[in-house]
Amino acid sequence: MTQIEVDSDTPERRYTGPVFFEYGFRPFFLGAGLQAVLAMLAWMAWITLQQQDAGWVRLSIAVPVHQWHAHEMIFGYGLAVVAGFFLTAVPSWTGRQPVRGSLLAVLFGLWLLARITSWTSAWLPPAAVALPELAFIGMLSWLVARALLVGWSKRNFVFLPVLSVLFVAAALHHLEAMAITGWTSGIGHLLAIDALIVLVTVIGGRVVPAFTTNVLRREGVEPLPRAADKRDSVAILMVAALLVADLVAPSSVATGWVALAAGIAGAGRMVGWRTGHVLTSPILWVLHLGYAWLVFGLLFKGFAMVTEAVPEILALHALTIGALGCMTLGVMTRAGLGHTGRPLHVSTMIAASYLLVSLAAAMRIAWPLAELPFYDAAMLASGLLWSSAFLIFTAVYWPVLTRPRVSATG
Repeated sequence: MTQIEVDSDTPERRYTGPVFFEYGFRPFFLGAGLQAVLAMLAWMAWITLQQQDAGWVRLSIAVPVHQWHAHEMIFGYGLAVVAGFFLTAVPSWTGRQPVRGSLLAVLFGLWLLARITSWTSAWLPPAAVALPELAFIGMLSWLVARALLVGWSKRNFVFLPVLSVLFVAAALHHLEAMAITGWTSGIGHLLAIDALIVLVTVIGGRVVPAFTTNVLRREGVEPLPRAADKRDSVAILMVAALLVADLVAPSSVATGWVALAAGIAGAGRMVGWRTGHVLTSPILWVLHLGYAWLVFGLLFKGFAMVTEAVPEILALHALTIGALGCMTLGVMTRAGLGHTGRPLHVSTMIAASYLLVSLAAAMRIAWPLAELPFYDAAMLASGLLWSSAFLIFTAVYWPVLTRPRVSATG
């Protein structure tokens, strides 16, 4: 088993507080699931009202609605998954005590307050909206950095600059909201998406072949996934280069070539992962699918920039809905089971939720490409598929995330 699969009850004081704040994955994965549903439903409601020419509707948000939508999906949903993952994995990597109890409650409270202020920003000073979110990212970064440095987990130092980039990206959005800048929110959101792509590239490249090896070894299937250190390094360097290129020259032909190179490197990395042998295991194939969406999204982004034959926004949705959606849902469902003492087998409903996310991405991309009518209806259908997937996750995993470990209850 790899470290992420191990429930890290390493030398630590017995925890007697609320179960919900026992480990970071509990509040943050549940919060992520709820946020994925509510934020998407709010976006769909706004689209519907616009179709009805409901100009009388008074919004509770101060920023343009498309900015709010991007921000809440990235920093509301995406960052909640990141927090839950790191707060659970870092103790395994370092042997340090997990963040739990009152400290975890404060951190989760900051994330929740950031969501409330974002949803009601029209009624608040811009600084009051920015403060809880920046405090949350800063506190999370400090907790992760402290554990990695004290535990001297050198292999995982790569995550520290990525967390710093996420802080800067959030700050860029709030600077525009405070009218200090007039153009930085879009840059901040693109930078944040690239940072999440870096995380998926690093973490996905570790866990997908490792988890596959565990399953194939138990089943006696040979050969096992091969180590590819050089290809791994190239893939990570290329997505890091894309982050820099998007910051320096967004939407340029040169950046398009970097994206194409990153996609090719990612595809080369998947060679030998034995994907065809995991199709009977949903909890495993969803991770392969998520990484495949990442490769496709990078290639699509490069093609869009170099040729201008298709809109770049479609590639962005391949990366966000497809890659980030599948990979984060796969990680949450797996970690939620493994860290609560349950077998690593998901229900048919959860397997269906994996497919719904991919269908949401496919519809969001294919409908505009085919130049079919009723574009807004297709957007709503895609949003409904996404919302349904995470409603299923939230309903199925509510007891998993809020109740004690199975082994602890006998």
